[in-house]
Amino acid sequence: MRNSITENEIEQIAIDYLQNMGYTHVLGTAISPDGEHPERQYNEVVLVTRLRDAIDKLNPSVSQDAKDDALKKVLRTDSPNALINNENFHKYLTEGIDVEVRTDSGIRGEKVYIVDFNNPGNNVFLAVNQFTIIEGNPAYGTGRQNKRPDIILFINGLPLDVIELKNATDENATVKTAFSQLQTYKQAIPSLFTYNELLIVSDGWDALCGTVTSDWGRFMSWKTKDGRTTADTLQPQMEVMFTGMLNKQTLLDLIGHFIVFEKSNEKTLKKVAAYHQYYAVNKAVTTTQQASAESGDRRAGVVWHTQGSGKSLSMVFYTGKLVLALDNPTIVVLTDRNDLDDQLFETFSNCQQLLRQEPQQADDRKHLRKLLSVASGGIVFTTIQKFMPAAEDIIQPDNVMSEPGVEYIGADIKALSERKNIIVIADEAHRSQYDFLDGFAKHLRDALPNASFIGFTGTPIESSDRNTQAVFGNYVDIYDIQQAVNDHATVPIFYESRLAKVHFEEDEKVKLDEQFEELTEGEELTNRQQLRAKWTRLEAIVGNPNRIKKIAEDLVFHFEQRNAVLDGKAVIVCMSRRICVELYEAIIKIRPLWHSDEDETGTIKVVMTGSSSDALHIQPHIRNKARRKAIGERLKNPTDSLKLVIVRDMWLTGFDAPCLHTLYVDKPMRGHSLMQAIARVNRVFTEGKEGGLVVDYLGIAQELKHALAEYTASGGEGKPTLDQELAVAKMLELYEGIEYQLRHFDWKKFFTLMPEEKLKFIPVIVDYIFSQENGEQSFVENTKNLLKAFAISVPHEKALAIRDNVALFQAIKARLVKISDRNEGGKSDEEMETAIRQIISEAITADKVIDIFDAAGLKKPNIEILDERFLQELKDLPQKNLAVELLKKLLKDEIKKRTKINLVESKKFSEMLEDAIKRYHNGMIDTVEFLEKVLIPFAEQIKEADKKGEKLGLDFREYAFYTALEVNNSAVSILGDETLKHIAQELLKTVRSSTTIDWTIKESVQSALRRNIRRILRLHGYPPDMQEKAVETVITQAKMLAEDLATG
Repeated sequence: MRNSITENEIEQIAIDYLQNMGYTHVLGTAISPDGEHPERQYNEVVLVTRLRDAIDKLNPSVSQDAKDDALKKVLRTDSPNALINNENFHKYLTEGIDVEVRTDSGIRGEKVYIVDFNNPGNNVFLAVNQFTIIEGNPAYGTGRQNKRPDIILFINGLPLDVIELKNATDENATVKTAFSQLQTYKQAIPSLFTYNELLIVSDGWDALCGTVTSDWGRFMSWKTKDGRTTADTLQPQMEVMFTGMLNKQTLLDLIGHFIVFEKSNEKTLKKVAAYHQYYAVNKAVTTTQQASAESGDRRAGVVWHTQGSGKSLSMVFYTGKLVLALDNPTIVVLTDRNDLDDQLFETFSNCQQLLRQEPQQADDRKHLRKLLSVASGGIVFTTIQKFMPAAEDIIQPDNVMSEPGVEYIGADIKALSERKNIIVIADEAHRSQYDFLDGFAKHLRDALPNASFIGFTGTPIESSDRNTQAVFGNYVDIYDIQQAVNDHATVPIFYESRLAKVHFEEDEKVKLDEQFEELTEGEELTNRQQLRAKWTRLEAIVGNPNRIKKIAEDLVFHFEQRNAVLDGKAVIVCMSRRICVELYEAIIKIRPLWHSDEDETGTIKVVMTGSSSDALHIQPHIRNKARRKAIGERLKNPTDSLKLVIVRDMWLTGFDAPCLHTLYVDKPMRGHSLMQAIARVNRVFTEGKEGGLVVDYLGIAQELKHALAEYTASGGEGKPTLDQELAVAKMLELYEGIEYQLRHFDWKKFFTLMPEEKLKFIPVIVDYIFSQENGEQSFVENTKNLLKAFAISVPHEKALAIRDNVALFQAIKARLVKISDRNEGGKSDEEMETAIRQIISEAITADKVIDIFDAAGLKKPNIEILDERFLQELKDLPQKNLAVELLKKLLKDEIKKRTKINLVESKKFSEMLEDAIKRYHNGMIDTVEFLEKVLIPFAEQIKEADKKGEKLGLDFREYAFYTALEVNNSAVSILGDETLKHIAQELLKTVRSSTTIDWTIKESVQSALRRNIRRILRLHGYPPDMQEKAVETVITQAKMLAEDLATG
């Protein structure tokens, strides 16, 4: 049966989209050397005449010699390294080509431009299909290569975008096979990729985009046509991407401002902005222009993009574009920790081409003043502590925030710079350290009174963080976890509790009460004695030697089992530096070979700061910044032997290592600190990494559930658009509603009590609220909305007047939520014990199997080695539904792989499997029968089919033609195997001798081939009634094997 849509029709649909946006369609065969209007040789990828015309048009005042020189530079490749050539060309494209011009007064430099990025209409946009390229590349090992990408987009004769299409109605022609095709092109016709900016794959429905260095996991979708609304899932993604991304203005903007070559010690990666980064940065540039204008309020807003979705790179794109948009302002990039400052500085330093300048890192306040003393320009990195007007001899502990000195509260501090063209970018802008009343944000404002401020954050502004919007303004853009997972910008995070696996004694169990939420990661060094004492007691329980020994044993077992299935790395988070070291010692007792005294070797390391006054056994683990960085590079490198790192609070924010797949947590964490930590494992890596895993040894399930629930809920709340006075009115309305609900209860008594009595009084208020009909629901909803309105209203005097009362309402709400969560019947211990549980997405679609091999404890096999043992394991699995999903997935994957190699056989197997699945879903067979009587025999049948070609003495191409003939059962019975085998061998010879350049698209060649096939079939007595079907099947199979036929 004919496909309802063919690949050619999908190609035509794509061309129609492009023509509707003003592209001119040109047929590649028409401009080929033997075409009607030849413009090129087969080995040329640039349309030179068109490029020359564009150079003349865009550079009218430049001499002809200079223009000719520029053209030569574009056409010449200087390096044997393809990526270096690509980067050099990108610089020519975006910055212009430097040429020397001889004049009477000597030699002067000129710029020659090859594309006009500001005026799309000054450029010529072509969409060319059937563009055949022939290239000899001995390095590829096959001599001459003949390839024909589906569509190439040319701007001014330059082949900037390559589009590879597959057929949406053919389940075997996927976007993944289109991606694989592009990888082949990169090897076979590398000259095309010297000029490439974007690679696009689509099957008509799905569409993904990447660059020449993007692996499959980094090919991303484009989910909006206009940047304002996300397209619904019923719209073909190809249409959305073409309309939203390939329109002339967006495409030029994307190429000009949103591509970086990120360099590290090991490699260079070419990265293009994802759609959420592109639109967020453009919005942020606009709000910054408004905020920094004469009449602006200096608040450019907050960009909330979930961790792992490229927030640091968004800051780079923002800075690069802002430097041009505001005529070279000074950018100050602000963090609140030294290690974050280093990490972000490194990211920016790795992207200097886009920034067009080298970032600088401030050593101290004095150095910061010097860096800010310029009239304009510069990208300066600093921690917020350097804005503290403290005496120079006061040293801030490394990586630890201390509270601002009381003597500086309200002091008149001299500004570091009063310039208006300073933009401050604050990383993780929601943190409490930015407290605007008497904290660091006040010193920041004092130091830079006329600067404009923008915040970037990976987690939403918490309800308790009331001042962020007062300093930075409203949300500019939101991109939350669910969007990121749906877009494959991050992977899902799974949760596993090991509490039931590790049999702790009573004195080893950690009990976290309602004060637990106050024990944040910085509290180990707090000055508040009550919490310090509580932390010390908790640390003693967590650090119990027997408990550490049990965790070490379980962790080694767990990690080795997990790594046997999916190779990767892990971070272990402990409560204190003492516990970090003792856990390390316990682990290397079990695995002595994991230890090494040298930083360059060893499987496990502790990463932390310290001083010479630390205990002797801690000293070997204390390293300076350079040594810590070197270990970080080892951890980021997937092939390095370093597999495990133990930390207390380092690398839990801002550290990006995609090969991390597991986070072991043995430390109390909550809120955004917890969210930041678990995001270490949500980075996209290899295809095998379906998700990150958080392993809990402490009992953080409720906190994790609560944090994630609040997180995803915040995403739907959107951006506040009300002005502050309206927000204040709304705040007071909500406040009065809560006061009215509590009118018969003396809740204000709370403020007269001692701390211990206060703690006991909150449950009394909660009890009163539960006594009311719908009291809890009403209070929680009103308080949630009050906190939102309050956050917008601060620092309005009416907001400050009710500040303490709102804080109490928030504490009551937190208690209500925790209790109601328990009452609603959370997971039992047995349920929590199951291996892997997805906690971000509430529902897993029925046809999606996530990390099922890990969950089942089975090593994922290749179908080629499906042996009796593995099939027996599947039969014995108590979870029969899981066993069915495992085998069904394996079989589908295998059938997809076979499609190109053998059309008939793969189609037969695909139909058989779909029919069996249909019967299973319709309830005609039960799960056990489906597994044992259908799927397992089916797997055996596939294995047998593999052996048939070998038994007949046919190679895979001959066997493909054999099966194309065998599709007619009467032919088999009349002619027999030997005759069919002989026909197949003759067909292969005939097809191979008939294939010329572009034969698959030249109807004349195909007609001659059909005649030859018919002749062979008639000669051997193939049944006449089935000949035409056999001819078409052979032709289709030959087209699928075209590449193998040309090189085999």
